Amino acid sequence: MSAHDSATMLRPIAVGGTAQAALGVFAFSFSFPATAWALEGFGPWTVTGLRGTFAGLLAGICLLAAGARVPPRSAWPGLAAVAVGCAVGFPLLSTLALRLSSTAHSAVVIGLLPLATAAVGALRVGGLRAGARPPRAFWLAALAGAAVVLAFTVQQSGGAGLTTADLYLFGALLVCAFGYAEGGRLARDLPGWQVIGWGVVAALPVNALTGALALTAEPVHGNWHGLTGLAYLAAVSQFGGFVVWYRGMAAIGVPRASQLQLAQPLLTLCWAVLLLAETLPATAVPTALAVVACIVATQRAGKGTGKGRGQPGGGGGGASSQ
Repeated sequence: MSAHDSATMLRPIAVGGTAQAALGVFAFSFSFPATAWALEGFGPWTVTGLRGTFAGLLAGICLLAAGARVPPRSAWPGLAAVAVGCAVGFPLLSTLALRLSSTAHSAVVIGLLPLATAAVGALRVGGLRAGARPPRAFWLAALAGAAVVLAFTVQQSGGAGLTTADLYLFGALLVCAFGYAEGGRLARDLPGWQVIGWGVVAALPVNALTGALALTAEPVHGNWHGLTGLAYLAAVSQFGGFVVWYRGMAAIGVPRASQLQLAQPLLTLCWAVLLLAETLPATAVPTALAVVACIVATQRAGKGTGKGRGQPGGGGGGASSQ
C-alpha cells in the first residue's frame, strides 16, 4: 500500500476523531453552568453524591453491555486515583466553589487544568524515565500561567488574597490533575472510556452513601433547572462526555486534541453570560486568553521530549476539564 493510499484511508478517521474530540470539549464546557443550575434545586453534597451515583450506574451498564473485563490488579491504584480525583474530589470541590463564586470566575481558574495536568504528568513520567523531563521553557510557561490566574483571583478579591472559593478551585485543580495524569497513563493499556467508566464505578459506593446522607440533611427544591443540571452532570459531564473525548483523543492524538481543549474556558464564559446572565469581570477574557497562550507555550516546549504520543502530560493535558 502506498503512502498516498494510507493517508487517504486515515483522513476520514482523523476528521471523525477531531469531531468527537471537539464534541467532548463542547460538552464539558457546559459543566459549570449545569452545576450552577443543579445548585438551584439541591445542596452541594447532594449534587456531588447524586451525579456520581447516576454516572456510576450508567457506566456500569455500559461496561456490562460491552463485556468489559475487570482491569488487572496492577491498574487498581491508578483507577483509585481517577475515582478520587475525577469522580469525587473535583465534583465536590468545584460544586462547593460554585456556591460561593460566579461561573465566569471559576471557569478562568479551572482553565489551568490542562496546564496542571501536563505538569503533573511530566513529573510523573519524568520521575520514571530518563530524558523524559520537559525543558525549562515548559516550566516557565507553566509558572507564568499559574501566576496569571493567581493575580486574577487576588484582583477579584479586591487585594484581600485568595477566597474560600479560590481554595476550593485550586484544590479541585490539584486532585483532578492527578486523576487525569493517572487516567492518561492507564489509557495506554485500557480503552479510555473504560478508564473513566471503572473510575466512576469504583467511586459509586462513596457517592451513593454521600447522596443518601445529603438528601436527609440538605433542602431539595424540585425545580426544572435543578433537575436538568443534575441530569447533565451525571450523564454527560461525569461519563458520556468522556466517551467521545477519549475516542477522539485516541484517533487524533493527545497534542491535537488538547489544542481543541483550549476553547473550553472561553466557551464556558459564553455560557455564563447566555445561560446564567452573569456579568463578566473586565479581566476574565484577557486572563483566559493569557492562560491559553501559556498552555500553547507548554505544548510547544514539550515537543521533542518524548511526550505527545499518549503519555500523560504529552502535549499538554491528556483530558478535558469537567
